[in-house]
Amino acid sequence: MVIAVNTRLLLKGKLEGIGWFTFETLKRMTLNHPEHEFIFIFDRPYNQDYVFGENVIPVVIGPPARHPFLWYLWFDYQVPRILKKYKVDLFLSPDGYLSQRTKVPQLAVMHDINFVHRPDDLPWLKAKYYNYFFPKFAKIAKRLATVSFYSKEDITRSFKVEYDKIDVVYDGINQIFKPITAEEKQKVKDKYTDGSEYFLFVGALHPRKNVCGLLNAFDAFKSINGNTTKLVIVGGEMHKTGPIFDTYENMRSKKDVIFTGRISTQELHDVFGGALALTFVPFFEGFGIPIVEAMSAGVPVICSNTTSIPEVGGNAVIYADPLKIDQITEAMIKMHNNEELRETLIEKGFVQKNKFSWDETARLLWMSVERALQ
Repeated sequence: MVIAVNTRLLLKGKLEGIGWFTFETLKRMTLNHPEHEFIFIFDRPYNQDYVFGENVIPVVIGPPARHPFLWYLWFDYQVPRILKKYKVDLFLSPDGYLSQRTKVPQLAVMHDINFVHRPDDLPWLKAKYYNYFFPKFAKIAKRLATVSFYSKEDITRSFKVEYDKIDVVYDGINQIFKPITAEEKQKVKDKYTDGSEYFLFVGALHPRKNVCGLLNAFDAFKSINGNTTKLVIVGGEMHKTGPIFDTYENMRSKKDVIFTGRISTQELHDVFGGALALTFVPFFEGFGIPIVEAMSAGVPVICSNTTSIPEVGGNAVIYADPLKIDQITEAMIKMHNNEELRETLIEKGFVQKNKFSWDETARLLWMSVERALQ
C-alpha cells in the first residue's frame, strides 16, 4: 500500500502543536508498518531527520504553502500530481487540508474548528478560507480524525457530517517532560525570574489563548498578594497580538511578567519543571497539550472550564471560566497559598496524564487509516 502524507509542517526547530502531532505519529506509523510505502510531501527543502525509514520517500513540491492562495494552489494542483505519479492508495493530511481535485481516498485530521466559532481571532482572508473550504474537506474526506470527543461532536454538528465517520485520536505527551529536582528548579528560577517562583503560560500569542485575560488576572493577583511571584509567558507571536501588548503596557505589575518567545524543547522542559503552576485559560481548545505536559512534569494546573479542556484535565486541575477574570485570580491565589492542594493536584495529574501517549495516538490513527481504505 502507498500512503502519501502532507508533511509541510515538519520544520526543523519550528514544530508546534500540529507539527508535533505529525512528527510523533508518522515516526511510529512508518516504523511499525515497514510493509507499506510512505510518500512524504514537503513544500520546502526537508530535514533528513524526518525521513524515518527506508519505506519513506520524501518529495518536495513548491511553492511554500503559507498563504490561502498558495494553499489552494498546492493542495488542488500540486498534490494531485504527486498522488497520480506514485499511484497512491490514500492521502493523509495531519493538518486537515485536502485536495478537491483527486479521486484518491483522503483522511484529514481536523484538530479543532475554532475558526467557526471565533473567526475574528484570525486575519480576514484566513478565516474566509477556513470557513469556506474546511466544510468541503469534511464532506469529501473518506474519514476524519480529531483529538477529542468535544471536537468530534463540534465537527459533526457544524459541518453536518456523520458522527461515525470521525475517529478520536487523543494527542500524546513528549516523553521529555518529567519532574526535576529542587536544585534544578532553583537554577531554572535563577535563569528566568531572578530566583522567584512563577506561574507559567505556554502557547502561541493569539486572541483565542486569552493571554489578555491571564495578564489582567495576574495583575489582580499581585495587587492582593503583593509578593515576588512572576508570570512567565512562553510562545511566539501569531495573529492580532496588539491587544496583548497593550494590556501588558497598562499593567501595574508588568515588571513581573517575562516573555520568553519560542524556546527549545529542552528549555521548555526546564521551564515547565520549575513552575509553581501552569495557568492555561484559553477561550477555545481542541485538546490542550500544555495541560498534560505540565502534569507529566509534576506541575499543578489552572485551566479553562470550556470546550475540550475538561475532557483533558479531568479531576486533576483547578478550573476557571476564561471570561471571568476574578475566577482566574481566585484560582491563582488558591494555588499559590495552598501547598497541600498543589501536591494533591500533582498526584492526580500523574494519574490523568497516563490516558495520553503518542504510541496510542499512532495506533488509533493507523486504525483510522485502515478504515479509510476499507
